[in-house]
Amino acid sequence: MKVAVFHNFMDNIGGAEMVGLTLANELKADFYSTNIDEEKIRKMGFKDTKVISIGKIPVNAPFRQQAALMRFRALDLRNKYDFFIIGGDWAISGAIHNKPNLWYVHSPIREIWDLYQYTRQNTVPWYLRWGFDGWVGCNRYFNRKYIQHVDKLACNSLNTRNRIKKYLGREAAVIHPPIKTTQFFYRGNGDYWLSVNRLITHKRVDMQMEAFSRLPDERLIVIGSHEQSGHFQRYADHIRKKKPKNVEIISWVDRKQLLEFYADCKGFISTSLDEDFGMAVVEAMASGKPVIAPNEGGYKETMVDGVTGKLTNGTTIDELIAAIREVGKNPQKYQDACLAQARQFDTAVFIHRIKEQIGWRE
Repeated sequence: MKVAVFHNFMDNIGGAEMVGLTLANELKADFYSTNIDEEKIRKMGFKDTKVISIGKIPVNAPFRQQAALMRFRALDLRNKYDFFIIGGDWAISGAIHNKPNLWYVHSPIREIWDLYQYTRQNTVPWYLRWGFDGWVGCNRYFNRKYIQHVDKLACNSLNTRNRIKKYLGREAAVIHPPIKTTQFFYRGNGDYWLSVNRLITHKRVDMQMEAFSRLPDERLIVIGSHEQSGHFQRYADHIRKKKPKNVEIISWVDRKQLLEFYADCKGFISTSLDEDFGMAVVEAMASGKPVIAPNEGGYKETMVDGVTGKLTNGTTIDELIAAIREVGKNPQKYQDACLAQARQFDTAVFIHRIKEQIGWRE
């Protein structure tokens, strides 16, 4: 069975990109995208995956998103493949010509749906909000239009399924993202906490900076990449200026380095707002490490409070500090429970479920 995978852009590799590359790798599919960073893809362990460019697009929003939407809208490969998997939110327009298809939804576009007000208040300058409102209205229209061409929907969590139903009026099967758990390993609980996330406002990395400024005896390493768009750069600059001396920020690491950071850390911290699923949390547990995360979104599906770590009130820095102190007393005691929990999200389970959805034929 010949399959093609679509994804928005591949110049910044995060969880959604890793899912798309895993799909292409496991299904021996071709991968189509814009703005491809081949070196990063290779260093993340996908040197044999065939990644095909459909053209370059701008790096700055909103031109970047609209250009991706237009590129995939024009793409017509229906005579080359038996099935199409759309893995990116801005690649949904590829459903028009390319059928049969499945959209694997990481989330309905957050800045135009559930994080519209948050983005408007925290990212968009006040003098541009009128333009942002028009952009949101336009893309809500296109989102509802293009989803009519999607044959099947699957998504990464119950949290995302609820958003799809609320904003787009469609049902979706829940298939948790793939974690190749055999790649991860435990080497001990070291002297630093780890945080892995994009540097963007709704990840609330500034909360981590504040917490560790009040925990001078603790140490945090943040692995945080970001897109080159201006508003991403502004937030990244803000975080770097705010970070205390006991925090180190690393913009990007390859797969081998990332596995070692997980293996050696004391525990893992996330502060993301209403996270879709949270692959990094499962990766940390696959390394036998306890996780501290907000009691909201996908974390309520991936974690067991008090067993694999601590779920906190996502807006309270005092509670985050208390959780770091509590979990940090004996992080090793969570190891077995974390390893067992992570195995539920293994790549083999994910691929089996995807093959069921697309009617896979050898």
